[in-house]
Amino acid sequence: MTTTVNVTGTQAPAHHEPPRRNRRTGHKLAKMNWVGGGLGWVWLFIVMIPIYWIVITSFKTQANYFITNTFAPPSDPTFDNYKTVIDNDIALYFFNSVLVTIGAIVPAVAISFMAAYAIVRGSGRFILRLTNTMFLAGLAIPLQAVIIPVYLIIIRLKLYDTLLAIVLPSIAFAIPLSVLVLSNFIRDVPKELFESMRMDGATEWGTLWRLAFPLTRPALVTVTIYNALGIWNGFLLPLVLTQSPDKRTMPLALVNFQGQFGVNVPAIAASVTLTTIPIVLLYAIGRRQLVSGLTAGIGK
Repeated sequence: MTTTVNVTGTQAPAHHEPPRRNRRTGHKLAKMNWVGGGLGWVWLFIVMIPIYWIVITSFKTQANYFITNTFAPPSDPTFDNYKTVIDNDIALYFFNSVLVTIGAIVPAVAISFMAAYAIVRGSGRFILRLTNTMFLAGLAIPLQAVIIPVYLIIIRLKLYDTLLAIVLPSIAFAIPLSVLVLSNFIRDVPKELFESMRMDGATEWGTLWRLAFPLTRPALVTVTIYNALGIWNGFLLPLVLTQSPDKRTMPLALVNFQGQFGVNVPAIAASVTLTTIPIVLLYAIGRRQLVSGLTAGIGK
């Protein structure tokens, strides 16, 4: 560091040059951003290949599919495959999936939100710490490991071959992750806000819905979208817990379309396209809330 003296004898402020180390760090970060962006575009291209194949195949006829290039667009697009799928009760399977998804998401998110609030606000109580530990342990239990006990419980409850048989286990497996995300979000709410609500005479129930609920809305959207995607794509529970054709959901119906149409690949591609449309729309609507909710508390 150098100090200059002007003609009047007073010291002039020194000019600080930016450290070379910071310059090198900036260049390195810029280089990493270029590499990360390039890899991101490569990954997007890889992911889009099967989506592109499914969409263009759904507009081909069965005869043209075997004689033309697999990745070539159809020369004469047709909607016959979609008509075939719609004529084979795809609307009923879609309605069943909507009922199962909504019927599981609403109670799962409500229970998880209240449980997360109680765990954060009453962290000093033993029973709440034990409850939180049980929820965290539920994250380590895969559905495939307990499908037989779930099947036996559903049989005992006389709920086999009903949509409620799919809804109840879906609620149970959606709660652990939802509690984890919501509790991390509620912990970020300043304690002074809770104290001010208490001084104003608000009850815990009023604080829950008037303070915690509006401030944790991004996390609520996150767990809703994440669990909705998992329940909509669920295959094992409908396969094991239902039997009648009118109780099938969309993922299970795809297998039956495959058996029904044999090697009619375009018809199967059309059914897959119709199945994924709600998922893509749901993710596109809540993409930002999903990312912000999952990354809550990382910088703490």
